[in-house]
Amino acid sequence: MEQPGASLLERDLAKLIVQTLKLKTDPAAIEPEAALFGEGLGLDSIDALELSLAISQTYGYQLKSSDPQIKTIFSSLRALAAAIEKNRTK
Repeated sequence: MEQPGASLLERDLAKLIVQTLKLKTDPAAIEPEAALFGEGLGLDSIDALELSLAISQTYGYQLKSSDPQIKTIFSSLRALAAAIEKNRTK
């Protein structure tokens, strides 16, 4: 099932999230606007660290916990994809 309105990067990122964190979720089931933490996918700070490393290795974008925008960047799949699109080196 394709995510309606999801960009190619959002779909690739959803797959990366599921693979990296070994989630038992279909990547296509991750809504682009849904929260990644808490009520959404239920990710935690350890997941954020693992995901940051995978994003760095895959896209060359270094996510830093000290970034004042980090909560916004990790707020949803769409926000994360937008940040990667803007800052990626790979």
